[in-house]
Amino acid sequence: MTDLTETDLSFSRVLPAPRSAVWACWTTPEHLVHWFVPAPHRVAKCDIDLRVGGHCNMTFDVEGNMMDNNGVYLELVEGEKIVFTDTYTAGWKPNPEPFMTAIITLEDTEDGQTLYTATVRHRSVEAAQQHKDMGFFDGWGTVADQLGAYAATLAV
Repeated sequence: MTDLTETDLSFSRVLPAPRSAVWACWTTPEHLVHWFVPAPHRVAKCDIDLRVGGHCNMTFDVEGNMMDNNGVYLELVEGEKIVFTDTYTAGWKPNPEPFMTAIITLEDTEDGQTLYTATVRHRSVEAAQQHKDMGFFDGWGTVADQLGAYAATLAV
């Protein structure tokens, strides 16, 4: 069995918005499209069925190329935790090319901001290294910054 620390990529940062706003950004298609991919790329389409076993399907526009990103929710703890994966699609249909499972946790800070932690688990050490080499920390870090900036504009 592989040590999970070898297959995980993770980071934390404080976002300048309350946890309720960050949660709304993760769970509402109208908000998610504003921050989920690094600019200038964009989310062209988003459909969420927010329940365990429900889908989160998005289409990204990356320099004019449309890329589907489909998955399912494995765990939802209101305002605190979202776990999703691309290992399956709706109806628990296996994805022929699974890549990751993401665990997002949100905690209040003493000053009303949100401690945001993103952990991404991969099926192998090689897949984790591939994701790291693709720019995981820069890409997901940029997205976290965009999430914090957008969430700070919401009155939730």
